[in-house]
Amino acid sequence: MQPRAVVAGVGHYLPKRVVPNSEFEKTLDTTDEWIRTRSGIERRHFADDKETTSFMATTAAKSALAMAGVSADDVDAIIVATSTADLTFPSAATMVQSALGMTRGFAFDVQAVCAGFVFALSNANALIVSGQAHRVLVIGAETFSRIMDWTDRSTCVLFGDGAGAVLLEAQDGTGTSDDRGILATDLNSDGRYRDLLYVDGGVSTQTTGHLRMQGNQVFRHAVEKLAATAEASLAKAGLTNADVDWIVPHQANIRIIKGTAKKMGIPMDRVVVTVQDHGNTSAASIPLALSIGCARGQIKSGDVVVTEAIGGGLAWGSVVLRW
Repeated sequence: MQPRAVVAGVGHYLPKRVVPNSEFEKTLDTTDEWIRTRSGIERRHFADDKETTSFMATTAAKSALAMAGVSADDVDAIIVATSTADLTFPSAATMVQSALGMTRGFAFDVQAVCAGFVFALSNANALIVSGQAHRVLVIGAETFSRIMDWTDRSTCVLFGDGAGAVLLEAQDGTGTSDDRGILATDLNSDGRYRDLLYVDGGVSTQTTGHLRMQGNQVFRHAVEKLAATAEASLAKAGLTNADVDWIVPHQANIRIIKGTAKKMGIPMDRVVVTVQDHGNTSAASIPLALSIGCARGQIKSGDVVVTEAIGGGLAWGSVVLRW
């Protein structure tokens, strides 16, 4: 028998304020059509002062726990993927741990920008497979509206806030690709590409900074690297593109999503797409899409799901799992 990290519950939270593309027309030289054509985004959610990253993460986590029918006391670890934690420290994960009333186990953050949830999922899988944890809450939560340059029309229209959570629990498997749970992961980074996507500030420079991106360069790397990492994970799992029921990609840009699916030879009717409603929520985008894909009735038990993401670093990776 081989332990597998199986999805037991999912949940998400979106801020109450919905911002349509038309709202940007008041302050920027842009239009709804321009934004839709280049990104596929129609609206996004922006958090208010009370909707902090940890608050949204906690709310999403409660939904995942409720779906699984377990309490916070049954959880061994919490991993929060975020680049926009409430405070420099402590971690957002320990704040979630406290808010859930969880007084045992451990909690920590993972920072790999838009690829953060994939990195967190891989870490959670390792904890479960090694026997260090039986149940792990994996959360992606972001308030990217806090780091936007509202004069830069090429970036500020693309991002939104939100959170998604997945509860993983250990179950015995046979060690084959027929098992439920995480079957394979693939993680990568290359720091030479830092200047393609970064925030021009931080603690050691005593500035907050704003997000900066060379969109055309990121796009060029994204399609190639996302298809490659997805196929690498599938190969490790002993599966092929033909075995995939759903791709649940990082929701950054509809052109990237379509380009990656085409490169993998997978039709768009097997891709979960939420970017039109939420924009790019960075590390929150995959768990958000997983939760919504389940709520829509798209993702069902036994389905082979591939998640893949790329973000600042550059960092990119993928996870193959059977739902």
